[in-house]
Amino acid sequence: MKARIELTSVFVDDQAKAEAFYTEKLGFVVKNDVPTGPFRWLTVVSGDVPDGPELLLEPNEHPAAQAYQAALVADGIPCASFKVDDVRVACAELVAAGVAVVSEPMESGPVTVAVIDDTCGNFIQLVSDN
Repeated sequence: MKARIELTSVFVDDQAKAEAFYTEKLGFVVKNDVPTGPFRWLTVVSGDVPDGPELLLEPNEHPAAQAYQAALVADGIPCASFKVDDVRVACAELVAAGVAVVSEPMESGPVTVAVIDDTCGNFIQLVSDN
């Protein structure tokens, strides 16, 4: 058997705010936006790979999701990791766009990593090859 990533998710405290952040700041594009009662089935994909894995911006309405999200942030743990061409350049661009960098770029073995705040209750790790 060979599995592949088709869909993964991050909990968000506000889907509209998350859509704006993930599209306007990180460059993802909306793949699906389907009303589901008070929420949406809202997925984004990499603009470079529109048929690639989808990221579901999932409402954190369940108390367990809220506790999980808060615990990760309290411990400084990113909930997701995204690859960029150059972490240092990406962080400079994000800071210029008003995004908070939680952990400045640093080398970690063969990669450079940084952590940003997605404004929706999560820390996100950015990574690039050295």
